[in-house]
Amino acid sequence: MKNPFAEIPRRGRWVLLGCLVCQMGLGASYVRSPILKHIVEDLGWSRAGFSVGGAWLLVSMSLSFPVVGALADRYGPRAVLTGCTLLLGAAFLLMSGMKSEWQFYLINVLLGMALAGLGDIVVGAVAARWVEGGRGLALGLIYTGSNLGGAAVGIGAGAVLGADQWRLAVATVGIGAVVLILPFAAWVVRDPPPGYAPVVPVASALAADTEGAGDLDLPAALRTRSFWLLAFVLFAFYFYYVGVLSHLVAFLTDLGISNRNASLGYSLAIFVGIGAKLGVGVLADRISRKTATLLNFAVLTGASYLLLAIQLPGVLIVFLLAQGFATAAENVLLPLMVAECFGARHLARIYGALMVTLLAAAAGEIFAGAVFDRMGSYRVAFITFAVLNTVALIALRLVRDERPGTGMHGVTGLKGGASWT
Repeated sequence: MKNPFAEIPRRGRWVLLGCLVCQMGLGASYVRSPILKHIVEDLGWSRAGFSVGGAWLLVSMSLSFPVVGALADRYGPRAVLTGCTLLLGAAFLLMSGMKSEWQFYLINVLLGMALAGLGDIVVGAVAARWVEGGRGLALGLIYTGSNLGGAAVGIGAGAVLGADQWRLAVATVGIGAVVLILPFAAWVVRDPPPGYAPVVPVASALAADTEGAGDLDLPAALRTRSFWLLAFVLFAFYFYYVGVLSHLVAFLTDLGISNRNASLGYSLAIFVGIGAKLGVGVLADRISRKTATLLNFAVLTGASYLLLAIQLPGVLIVFLLAQGFATAAENVLLPLMVAECFGARHLARIYGALMVTLLAAAAGEIFAGAVFDRMGSYRVAFITFAVLNTVALIALRLVRDERPGTGMHGVTGLKGGASWT
């Protein structure tokens, strides 16, 4: 595989490092799980009420993505990244002093706006403009920043929260994010000079120039069964993923595990995702991409059942490793499946439409919180997650290449290839 950094100057390599650091800002959002129980107990909220804040965050992110893209095109990436870094720090400082739920919800709206600006759109576009070959690997490396940031936040928050000082933990995350990210956002990340390389949109960079005449556009994709099967798979995935992740530390401490050890386990699950993101693309090129996706979703489904037996010896560590790997890998494999089903030419619009299911993440978090508030346990929520993942695994088996004239239409086994890395 071609080294994606071999043909770019030293300045460009610093830019890519800056993109990775900016992605670490996404990891700041992972502090929500370690602080959930402390905020609920201190302010007298319900866990479902806390979870509604996550819904506001996700809705805000979804609505902010188009605005972020337009602002980056007009004012450049540095302006957007700098502004969103400052907004991220301000939101966490406001959170450290909040007293009511409506303040928490408003702060989550601000957080959603900040995270959208620090997310894949801006840094992905910058990276694609600097790297001419091996863009998939370069983007995968940059996107590990969110895992690095999330792991650091989980460990740091667990250490501070040993004294139940959640306000200090939140303020520390905000100040730390600004101190770390702002220099890179303001002075390092920038577009290449004119004439360095053609400006390549993120979708084109990911597609790796594999446009095909038989590729389906969004209206055509909407008329296929695979689109709706994938929509359900994504719904089940996000419903489960955020529903578990946001309540994981609280769940583990309910079992008698110390907050510090629970936070370390939470960080481990996030950290494992780094290797998953780097390695799963290579695996998908060595075997059928559908086979790779099915195997990974089977691991994810197995992890959801392990939650029901988490108190058995050795189960917790197996769950954390399986959960961390499978959830991170799924973020890489599902876009590959979309391209295999419909082609890469209209990937951005089709995958964007499928990503509406991201709102299911808010429902999963609220559902888990409401189940606990009513029953004093997450067990019913975890059973629901496991059943949904099982049905999604079956649905994924029925996904097929929907392009006419490819020789694969109507066949459930999708071919692999080297076009995506």
